[in-house]
Amino acid sequence: MKKVHFIGIGGIGISAIARFLKEKKFIISGSDISESETVRDLRNEGMKISTPHSKNNITDQDFVVYSAAIKPDNEELVEANKKGIKCYSRKEILPFVLKDKKVFSVAGAHGKSTTSAMLSSLIEGSVIIGAISKQFGSNMKYFESDKIVFEADESDSSFLNSNPYLAVVTNAEPEHMEHYDFSIEKFHAAYKGFLERAEICVINAEDEFLGSLKKECIKLFPSKDIEDIKLVLRDYEPYMSFRLKNLGRFEVFGIGEHIAIDASLAILAASSQIGLEEIRKNLTFYKGIKKRFDILVAKKDFVLIDDYAHHPTEIKATLKSVKEYAKLLGINKITAIFQPHRFTRLKANLNGFKECFKECDDLVILPVYSAGESDNGISLKDEFSHLNPLFANSVKRVDDHIEFSDIYDVKHILNEGIVVGFGAGDISNQLRQKI
Repeated sequence: MKKVHFIGIGGIGISAIARFLKEKKFIISGSDISESETVRDLRNEGMKISTPHSKNNITDQDFVVYSAAIKPDNEELVEANKKGIKCYSRKEILPFVLKDKKVFSVAGAHGKSTTSAMLSSLIEGSVIIGAISKQFGSNMKYFESDKIVFEADESDSSFLNSNPYLAVVTNAEPEHMEHYDFSIEKFHAAYKGFLERAEICVINAEDEFLGSLKKECIKLFPSKDIEDIKLVLRDYEPYMSFRLKNLGRFEVFGIGEHIAIDASLAILAASSQIGLEEIRKNLTFYKGIKKRFDILVAKKDFVLIDDYAHHPTEIKATLKSVKEYAKLLGINKITAIFQPHRFTRLKANLNGFKECFKECDDLVILPVYSAGESDNGISLKDEFSHLNPLFANSVKRVDDHIEFSDIYDVKHILNEGIVVGFGAGDISNQLRQKI
């Protein structure tokens, strides 16, 4: 059995690959910079995981896989190269992982995790996604099948290595432009290349770029193909009910028009493989994904939601959904807790961030979660002053409510209305870990 070591194994995408190879009988070890929930889970699953990084972790492995966050001077990477052990980036290992598979590959700036998780409910096969599906409690599901649902990543153009049989693109809104030398032409060429690699393509054709492509695709026009959208409550949980083209009515867990769009893309993709009645039945198994409109507390007068949204478009869509949910529950107050993720993203989308919180009654802003990036000097206090936010270093969960002290050391308690946390950093842990 071959031994594989993963550097930066705590990442949501790379941990799924480690889990998949373990099911394929590889002996897995790994390391990360610090302890995390994912690291602890992998350890409990029988993998040897070390923190922090150390060159002593490199022994006699057959090859090493490292995440995009790992720099060339990482001591484990340096040691592996010194020992002549073959090293692959996550991007480079994908053809090996996905070879001989019928890959249902989902890409897009927004909605790809949700669409992937929905599709994994519909298609019987293995799953590697960049989120924790609440249906099977992991970012990976192994199934003895030639089919695999894979969440493809455009941030480093690794989606070009995903060997798609069927490609789904939710949208092609520019993001991670630094990887594409800030060239929209290079960015669009990558998406075009991704779609050209697939036998079957499903696209949101109302995206300006995707709608301009000449390639034959199954096209979704949300504004005319999705009709009679209704938000309904089932045991106090939100579901979207809608009609899709001439295919009839569907119902899916979640809230917001974007959920209906993501579900429609998954349905159209699955309908190329299975019948509509099986799709309707399988769609009931989808229970959402962790950190995406993830309802942590639901009471008559207080709801706490954890949401991974970290881009203005995502935040705006989620807040629109929160407003609908609040109306249905008879709740009047909405408080957002925002932890900006990466200085580069904050700078590139600053105007969008300054606008997307206007629907909130109150806003709490936490320090930027740098993800290893250097501070670029943006003053949150100055840039967001027009929204009169509160600033705090952190928040904490006490029983079923949130407490924090602002920068003036004034204590605040959030225990009424809807409170929703936004961010891809450690805000999720702050909202979940009870004191």
